[in-house]
Formats: sequence, structure tokens, C-alpha cells
Amino acid sequence: MTAKRYRLLNFWTCLGMFIVLIAGVVVTNTDSGRGCGTDWPLCNGKFVPAYTLESLIEYSHRAVSGLEGLLVAAVFVVTLLRKPRSGEAIFYASGSLAFTAAQAILGMMAVIWPTSDAVLAIHFGISMIAFTFTWLLYSWSRRMAAAGEMPGKAAAASAAGSVPAGIFRAVVAVLVYCYGVVYLGAYVRHTDSSGGCIGWPLCNGEVVPDLSGATGIVFAHRVAAALLFVFMLVLALYVNRRASGRRELSKMAFSSFVLVAAQVLSGWLVTETLDNEDAYVFTSLLHTLILTAMFSVLCLLAIRSWQLSRR
Repeated sequence: MTAKRYRLLNFWTCLGMFIVLIAGVVVTNTDSGRGCGTDWPLCNGKFVPAYTLESLIEYSHRAVSGLEGLLVAAVFVVTLLRKPRSGEAIFYASGSLAFTAAQAILGMMAVIWPTSDAVLAIHFGISMIAFTFTWLLYSWSRRMAAAGEMPGKAAAASAAGSVPAGIFRAVVAVLVYCYGVVYLGAYVRHTDSSGGCIGWPLCNGEVVPDLSGATGIVFAHRVAAALLFVFMLVLALYVNRRASGRRELSKMAFSSFVLVAAQVLSGWLVTETLDNEDAYVFTSLLHTLILTAMFSVLCLLAIRSWQLSRR
């Protein structure tokens, strides 16, 4: 397979995982997780389910996930056959395969057996990581293509020197915290706690509300998201100051900050549409997609800062 076709295969796999992520969020937001009963892989005992909205949403999610699993497996095999000089591509392909399999297994368990909200929240986190691995592989294939087309520019970038190892440590710290915020957000959805805080930025008209029940869960997520905004701003300024001559890192850090700002605004939209079920499906989806994009960019920033700090 040519490098161009391999890059195209990675693109379609990444896009497919993006669609799987969207489908999973729609299943959660429309409460369609039991649309196929407790049957798996069949839907209510049938290969072609009854035409109820919930069963169609759930079964469509399963069908898309199954096709995506085949694409991920194909990318893994092709990557091994290409025998890349760097183990980076194999790492990404292996990660996408492992987390796609884990996502499928958790999804099956959630259907067949009663599953806690905490486990369901982990299911979303694993799905997001699976997407991130496919995106990292696609980004790697593009980076390799750019290096091949412009060897002089690649050599100049390599000669720019290493970056401080402190940047990598700072990015990893923010990345781990970001995953915690993602988990809290998923937990809010799966516990149906979104209505615990009415209004924004105040919660039920108070700076610090009563922290019992759903209100405590949502308030914890809001506080965590606000701190993430601050951490991302500090990180962007730190990377821009310390990674002199490395515009690649500065651009990714700035993009991450723009995305976290968009995430905060989309959180406000989610709050404003709580009483409108149709709008809420889309605002909650937008909120999730922005957060996923931010997490993926942070992962790439961590990887590139680690690579450049070793030169």
C-alpha cells in the first residue's frame, strides 16, 4: 500500500471513530441504551430490530461500531506489514485496536448485565481514548508525508534544538487532570444529574449551593472545568515562553486553550437548553465533541514535547 493510500485509510478510520463517538453520545442523550433490551449482538432477539426510535438508535450505534472495529483491525494489520522504521505508528495502531476492543467489551457488558453509572462513565472515557489513538496515527502519517515532501524544512526544525523537559511534565499534568474532568462530565450525564444546577455561572442562584445529590455532582464538574480553563491558560503561556523557536508546540497549546474556552461556552449552552429536549441533544453533543478535540490536541502536544525534549 502506498503512503498516500495508507494516510487515506487512517483518515477514514479516524472519521469512523468520530462517528462512533457521536453515536454513543446520542444513545446516552436520548436514553436509548436499552433500545435492544438485554440482547447482544442481536436486538430484542432479532437481527433486524423493531422500528422503534430507541432500537434504531442503539442498533445503529452497534452497526457503526462493528464496521469501525473492522477498519481499526485493518489499519493495525497494514501498519505491521509496512514495518515502519519508528515504533510510533505501531504504538498508535495497537492502542486504537486495544481501546476499541475494550470499548466494545464494556458496551456489551452494559447491555447484558446491570452496570453502575461509574462504569458507564468509564465507557465514554475509553471511547474517547480510542478516537484519540486513531487521530494520533493519522496525524503521524501526515507529519511523515510533510517531512518527505519538505526535507529541508524538517532538517531545519530538527536543528532548532531540544525543548525543556518541564514542558512535557506540565502537559502531562494538565492532560491527566483533563481526563478527570471528562470523567466527571460523563458521570453527570449517566446519573442524569444535569438539572442539578439551574443557571450559569451561578448554581441555583448561589455561588456555593447545597452540595447534596445531583447538585453536588454538577457543581463539582463546573468547578473542575473552571480550574481546567485556568490551567490551560497558564499552560499556553508557559509553552509559548519556554518553547522558543518551536511554533508547532505553541500553536497546539494555543489551540488547546481556544478549545477549553469553547468548552466552557458550550457548557453554558447545555445549561440554557435543559428545558428543551431537542436542543439539549445537540448542545450536549457539541460540548462532548469540543472536549474530545481538546483532549486529542493535548495528547499530541504531550507526545511532541516529549519527542522534542529528547533531541
